[in-house]
Amino acid sequence: MRILVTGSADGLGRAAADALLSAGHNVVVHARDRDRAPVLDPLVDRGADMVVGDFREREAVRGIAAELNDRDPLDAVIHNAGVWSGRAVMPVNIIAPYLLTALLDGPKRHVYVSSGSHFAGHPSLAGVDWQGRIPGSYSDSKLFVTTLAAALARLRPELLSNAVDPGWVPTKMGGRGAPDDLELGHQTQEWLATSDQPEALGSGGYWYHRQRQQPHGAVQDHAFQDQLIQALAEETGTAL
Repeated sequence: MRILVTGSADGLGRAAADALLSAGHNVVVHARDRDRAPVLDPLVDRGADMVVGDFREREAVRGIAAELNDRDPLDAVIHNAGVWSGRAVMPVNIIAPYLLTALLDGPKRHVYVSSGSHFAGHPSLAGVDWQGRIPGSYSDSKLFVTTLAAALARLRPELLSNAVDPGWVPTKMGGRGAPDDLELGHQTQEWLATSDQPEALGSGGYWYHRQRQQPHGAVQDHAFQDQLIQALAEETGTAL
C-alpha cells in the first residue's frame, strides 16, 4: 500500500513511517521545510518518497496535495502532524488535515491522530481563529479533528475514516516523562491504515491501542459535525 504520513520527521510520525517501510509498504514522508528534510534521508534511502511543506501555510498544504495527485495514487493517509501550543495550533491540527482530506485524490483510508485532551475541548465554533492570528486551544483542535474523522465516515461511507488517541507518549511533544508506551502509540495508526482484519475495516471509530473507545459526546453529534464541516469549507473555500 502507498501511505502518506504527515509530520514524519520525528516522534510518532517517524516511528509509523519507519514501521510501515519495514513492513514493505510504499511510504510518503513529510517534512515541514527544506532545512528539516535531511533528517528523513535514512527513510528516503530505504525507498520512501518525500514531500515538503509547512502546514501553517494553506498554500503549502494545497501544493503538497497537488504534488501528490500527480504521483502514484495514495491508498491511505495518517494525519499525524500536530503542534501542542501557539498560533499554529488551528492551522496545523485541523485546517491542514481538512484540506488534505478534501484535496487528495484516491486515499480510501484516513487516520487522524487525536488525543485524550479532546475530552477537554469545547464543542463551539464561536470565535475560533482558524488562521492562527492568536494562540489556539490544543484540546479544541483535537476535538475538531476527531469530529472531522466521524463526519467523514458518515458523509463518505465508501471511505474508512477513524481517529486514534496514541496516548501520552515520550516524544518531543509529550516530553521524556510521558507515561505511555511509544511503540503502542503508533501501531494503531499503522493497523487502521493497512490491515484487512475485520476490526480495522470499520469506520467512524475513536481508538486507543486497538480498542475502540467512546469519544467526547459532540463527536457523534451530526449537527455539530455539519457545523464544523461547513465552517471549514467556508474558511478554506474548499468543500469536502
